[in-house]
Amino acid sequence: MTSHSPSEPPPAQEPLQPPAGGSTSAGRPALVLRGLAKRFGEKVAVNGIDLDVPAGSFYGLVGPNGAGKTTTLSMATGLLRPDYGQAWVHGVDVWESPLDAKRLMGILPDGVRLFDRLTGEQLVTYAGLLRGMDRDEVAGRVADLLRALDLAQDAGTLVVDYSAGMTKKIALASALVHAPRLLVLDEPFESVDPVSAANIRDILATYVASGGTVIVSSHVMDLVQRMCDHVAVIASGTVLAAGTVDAVRGGASLEDRFVELVGGRNTAEGLSWLRTS
Repeated sequence: MTSHSPSEPPPAQEPLQPPAGGSTSAGRPALVLRGLAKRFGEKVAVNGIDLDVPAGSFYGLVGPNGAGKTTTLSMATGLLRPDYGQAWVHGVDVWESPLDAKRLMGILPDGVRLFDRLTGEQLVTYAGLLRGMDRDEVAGRVADLLRALDLAQDAGTLVVDYSAGMTKKIALASALVHAPRLLVLDEPFESVDPVSAANIRDILATYVASGGTVIVSSHVMDLVQRMCDHVAVIASGTVLAAGTVDAVRGGASLEDRFVELVGGRNTAEGLSWLRTS
């Protein structure tokens, strides 16, 4: 994995080409990132990230606050234009052919903004129709998703009146309705109750088992260790480690390995006044 400062263009090189053949070529990664870089003013948010996400994997993206996870995922999915670098989804260049690439993806962005004056059922239906799906097919899938996500009884409620956890679930339903080949989820379990989180994990595990690929960013190391088969650790806009979960954690817990890689752990020294006895 290499990096360069986004204050200067990367070294001249031949553009990376995706593997030859159609979008179903065996062995082609679901997502390829090469040299992705982004700065905001003087802050380097992402510093030349290279990453390969295997097709059919459950891939975790972990890092401290401000590590560049959301910026990386936004650039990888066509939501934010990179200063430098390239991204491919199943061999389709995200920025050269954005419509073709986005047809292959379902996205749950961080801080998602929804058309919250629609009911839950209307919102997911709208998402399916925007994808060009047949109305009857959409209706069947919406019913299935609302039932699976325990939202059926709230189908007629305006999304603006949903709780934070319900809003997260209806946004996930909108990302799933067109059965994408790649699902990119930024903190999907935030504000979600334990029962709903378990249901979502089951849905995602079934999706991966059927050939889909999930990329999930999360701060919960235990969740990532139990749920994902691959992981990348990001800090300061750079990939510190990437590979299978077992390879990255190296016999330790993922949390301990994460702290070792990222550093910055503080002691409680100086807080003696917190003692109650």
